Amino acid sequence: MSATAVDLHQSGEHAHPGAATYIKVAIILVIVTITEVAIWYIDAIRSILVPALIILSVFKFCAVVGYFMHLKFDDRRLLTIFAAAMAITLSVVGALDVLHRLHYIDYASNFLTASSTEGTP
Repeated sequence: MSATAVDLHQSGEHAHPGAATYIKVAIILVIVTITEVAIWYIDAIRSILVPALIILSVFKFCAVVGYFMHLKFDDRRLLTIFAAAMAITLSVVGALDVLHRLHYIDYASNFLTASSTEGTP
């Protein structure tokens, strides 16, 4: 007798966390979000603001994907795919940040200079 898709799915089921776990994760996400908003207003850490926000955002992404999308309980290959996508994304954002810092272009002054010289021959 061949196994149906329903049988295969039911045999691979796992125990999902209860409502208490989801409430704890939601409270942690609220605390992280409050922290993100709060550090925006702290002038003393302006130099590390962007890296701090990125780290907190990655943490929130992992919590949401892990618990609310049940990735923590699924096949490890899916976790590898999400982790690889996160690594690629962070690499691209990091590279763009480095390029922006090394080759900064003041677009506003370039625009003002170009528009003021357009009227002269």
